[in-house]
Amino acid sequence: MSSFVRLFLLLASLCSLSPAALAQAVTGQGATFPSKVYGTWAKAFEKAGGASVTYKGTGSGDGIKQISARQVDFGGTDSPLPAGELARLKLVQIPVLVGGVVPVVNLPGQPAGLQLDGELLADIFLGRVKVWNDIRIAAMNPGVGLPALPIRRIVRAEKSGTSEGFSRYLAGVSTRFKSEVPPGQLPAWPGEPVKAEGNDGMVQSVRSTPGAIAYVSYDRVLHDKLAAVRLRNAAGRFVSPTEAGFRAAILDSDMYRQGNDLASLLDRAAPEAWPITLTTFVLLDAEPAAAAQAEPALKFLYWCFMRGDDLTRGSGFAPLPVSVQSRLAARFTQVHPKDGQVPAYQVF
Repeated sequence: MSSFVRLFLLLASLCSLSPAALAQAVTGQGATFPSKVYGTWAKAFEKAGGASVTYKGTGSGDGIKQISARQVDFGGTDSPLPAGELARLKLVQIPVLVGGVVPVVNLPGQPAGLQLDGELLADIFLGRVKVWNDIRIAAMNPGVGLPALPIRRIVRAEKSGTSEGFSRYLAGVSTRFKSEVPPGQLPAWPGEPVKAEGNDGMVQSVRSTPGAIAYVSYDRVLHDKLAAVRLRNAAGRFVSPTEAGFRAAILDSDMYRQGNDLASLLDRAAPEAWPITLTTFVLLDAEPAAAAQAEPALKFLYWCFMRGDDLTRGSGFAPLPVSVQSRLAARFTQVHPKDGQVPAYQVF
């Protein structure tokens, strides 16, 4: 049976939800990076006749913790777990969509398209560049009236996949940053930056703090009309964050070429690629107690997976390419309930 026939049969099976699946609510928790998109998908799924779905954005670290303890039906993370850790925790990991981490600023007049390169951005977050009219920033932004305001760094307070992706990018473009701040979900930022909870907390903090610079997901930039920084990418071009830029990063990566969902999308060489592009993932219990228990979450996530283009368009995220979706669809079959029953969506 070809993979496309299998996918067709799998999708067809999702059209009929069992009464038990309809009655059982689905809970998810974790990464704040995609949380608004998951909320939109949940409403669409319920409207289409699926179970009710509730997702709480609490950070990638908490998402891993909650699904590992089986406190939720699925966890969200922007920090993918390696194969050995997945096996130890008995989890299945599935990439869902791709988005961008975007530096945003709060400056008088909100200058559009303030330009920075990765090394300068790294020095700002190291606390080495302290005022907005610094000579290095001015040289990169000729003709822009920069204020003599102190730079106020805003960073995430909790363990965050967004922070990990952002710090990995900075470590990749700055040897100084790499030596002083090892990348991670909770980087040891020098000095005393302002700390905020979640992407929404970052938005609130940057809005209320003159001279602030923070990093948020692109959908928040669109929704909250924040002043995004233009970054110089690996091709040497200053680019603004766009869904097209995220797709360009995917197509220039081994995720697209080889189906490696752990492949880095950071600082790809494509001319239009946004430098800080990340994949976000969901985590599922690989060995739930019963098929009926696992079925609602599986149906929701697969429903989203197969409708990625339509559901994601205009959201501030980019869907996985169809070829990548096709290779990864079988990941859902790695869920093996302990009662020996096959969840209703599995027809092969």
